Amino acid sequence: MVPPRMEELPERPPMRPMPSSFDSDPDFFNENRWRKLGRKLREEPLVPLGCGLTCWALYNAYRAIRRGDSWQAQRMFRMRLYGQSFTLVAMVGGSLYYQADRNLRYQHWKVQKEIEEREKKERWIKELEARDAEDREYQEKRERAKKAIAAAAKAEEEAQKKGEKESKGLEAGSVLKAVKGLKDNKEKAK
Repeated sequence: MVPPRMEELPERPPMRPMPSSFDSDPDFFNENRWRKLGRKLREEPLVPLGCGLTCWALYNAYRAIRRGDSWQAQRMFRMRLYGQSFTLVAMVGGSLYYQADRNLRYQHWKVQKEIEEREKKERWIKELEARDAEDREYQEKRERAKKAIAAAAKAEEEAQKKGEKESKGLEAGSVLKAVKGLKDNKEKAK
């Protein structure tokens, strides 16, 4: 599957034909577990009611059995069956009723995930580019240092050659140069 380009992605999730009251609410799409539980309870209030009726019937059946009242226990077991049936019907009915909102939420989640992955990839590329720039800068700095060291070594070599030539001139009998050197040394000593 080829991900769509940024221009193709909508800024908001696609709208249904009939607008939902949740479309403009960002908390509807970015919710934690407690908010989701609260929303589910508000969307389908009959499901917890059916669960409560079922639990109440089971508890009363347990109490009737402990008392030895089989007629009341049978009645509560039937009530439990009715409560479970009511819960099942409420779940199926609520599922059908809120299916469009669930599809919208899923589409929004997919778009958000694609956008997050694209942003992650862009951040990764920027990080690689920054590291590459640092690497290039380091290499340039290293090359400049190598050139400076080479230039200093060359200058030192030239100075040594020049010094060797001067010392050879003194050895060859250049008295004038020797006298000038002594005179310069006296002036430096003062």
